[in-house]
Amino acid sequence: MQVADIIAEYVVFLTLTDEDELNLDTAVKMTESLADHLEEMDKGFLRELVDAFPVIAEEYSGEAKEVVRNIAYSFYLEEALAADDPVRLAELAALRDARD
Repeated sequence: MQVADIIAEYVVFLTLTDEDELNLDTAVKMTESLADHLEEMDKGFLRELVDAFPVIAEEYSGEAKEVVRNIAYSFYLEEALAADDPVRLAELAALRDARD
């Protein structure tokens, strides 16, 4: 939960900080870097993180709450967890298509 809290604060900052306060290119680079690090995590630990985001999202309000709730979706973390399971990847792709 503590690591999920840190990641959530980081993502909220990068996502919701006004462009006047944070260079957009820098925000994109940092978001991409975070995505790379998350995908490289141990699958068991990543599963715990994915499960923690909806729980800690309740500590936020408004747009920040939605950002935290959607971290796993935004960073394709379920897909990273299912990388070796083509059936699950197909299910996730269908869910993503329906959501988008």
